[in-house]
Amino acid sequence: MFIAYAVVAGLLALVLAASATFSIQRNPAVTASMTKVGVPDSWMPRLAALKAAGAIGLVAGLWLSPLGVAAAIGVTLYFIGAVITHLRAKDYELAPAAVLTVVALATLVLRAAS
Repeated sequence: MFIAYAVVAGLLALVLAASATFSIQRNPAVTASMTKVGVPDSWMPRLAALKAAGAIGLVAGLWLSPLGVAAAIGVTLYFIGAVITHLRAKDYELAPAAVLTVVALATLVLRAAS
């Protein structure tokens, strides 16, 4: 189980780090998506910080199990919020957020089981 957690958490951490970087750089695709669902531009740095913290927590969770569980819970809640935000805005292009929610939940289950 630990090896599965390490692989899934590592991949999710890479995705989170890339997403945080794109958010900080104000990538046009990210900015357009955020605007489309009604997220204020002023939230971008905070959301990027949450993603970066999640990535760091998942990687640190390789050595500190409680931190890995906490990070996985936080990332799962983050993406549940993203899915809800898309649905409230009637934006049904939510596949990336939905997939990442499932991956984050899988990470949580794997870390708790190992």
